[in-house]
Amino acid sequence: MDGNSLGAPSQAVADAIAERVDEWRRRLVSGWEDWIELPGRVGDLLGEVALGAAAGQVVVGDSTTVNLYKLASAALDARPDRRAVVVDADEFPTDRYVLSGLAERRGLAVRASVDSDTALVLRSHVDFRTGALRDMAAVAAATHTVGALTLWDTSHSLGAVDVRLDDAGADLAVGCTYKYLGAGPGTPAFLYVRRGLSDTLRSPIQGWFGQHDQFAMGEEYRPVAGIGRLSGTPSVLDLAAVEAAARVLGEAGIAAVRAKSSALTAHAIVAADSELSALGFELATPREADRRGGHVALRHADAWRICRALIEHESVVPDFREPDILRLGMPPLTTTFGDVTEAIGRIRRVVERGLHLGYGSARTRVT
Repeated sequence: MDGNSLGAPSQAVADAIAERVDEWRRRLVSGWEDWIELPGRVGDLLGEVALGAAAGQVVVGDSTTVNLYKLASAALDARPDRRAVVVDADEFPTDRYVLSGLAERRGLAVRASVDSDTALVLRSHVDFRTGALRDMAAVAAATHTVGALTLWDTSHSLGAVDVRLDDAGADLAVGCTYKYLGAGPGTPAFLYVRRGLSDTLRSPIQGWFGQHDQFAMGEEYRPVAGIGRLSGTPSVLDLAAVEAAARVLGEAGIAAVRAKSSALTAHAIVAADSELSALGFELATPREADRRGGHVALRHADAWRICRALIEHESVVPDFREPDILRLGMPPLTTTFGDVTEAIGRIRRVVERGLHLGYGSARTRVT
């Protein structure tokens, strides 16, 4: 029940990693002839099957944090006369840390709402605590009205929600590949730049993999055209995993995956209403299917203690988020409705038996 933190591996991903290791063994350095194109090739595949992004707008490489920094920094450079950025106080910590750090160094104000002085708006597509799904098109339209750029974090929607970056008018986006996509722990993130915008953005990291005529080893940095200027050295083994995971998702079809995800969360909500509401649990996730992502959040005063008891006594692994949220992440490719029913039943059993009462608070656990 924690697949929105780390998804389970598929056989296709395991096989792809083994095949890439074998290719490395056989080809050694000659493999770079093909591997060098992997960030864009895998990015195009991910854009097609999961992100609603046409070719040439997505690359896969680096972490979500690094990609967020690169895009935010480049976006602020592209709006030098604007003096403010917008990010919610309850956004995912990395997003807030990156943007506040950039704002501090540049002398920019960090605000909660958009105005004519806004350079960049940073939003998560799905709220990491509650699972609430934002209307990407509406946010983009409001942002563009004042001439600002939008940057989306899709880490909690990629692989569970039908993300449509092109149709929604998104400017920039990032997201990790190890949650619902199931590419594996620490696999590289993607970054997206809307067509026509990439040639106007300059990466703050001027690496040789973004250099025109890379192997000329020239003295001056001259960035390549397009999305490639924002890419670095490919993580070849990891990209095999991301590519395989994207193909699995593509075979299932994002529409079917989204339908399964919505049905799983609906099933969890109905079961929680029936079995847990009398035990002090309250739903923190929107009930409307089109307003929630792939996880369900339940509020309870003893959420942390219940989470620990579930892990240690019931072999159920949910997640806890401050201050009082028990989070149930259900990757649609690997979670069954029976899994959800069983998890809700075990939550009820833990509370009814008082198994959680042997634990202290989140910061002072009783051993």
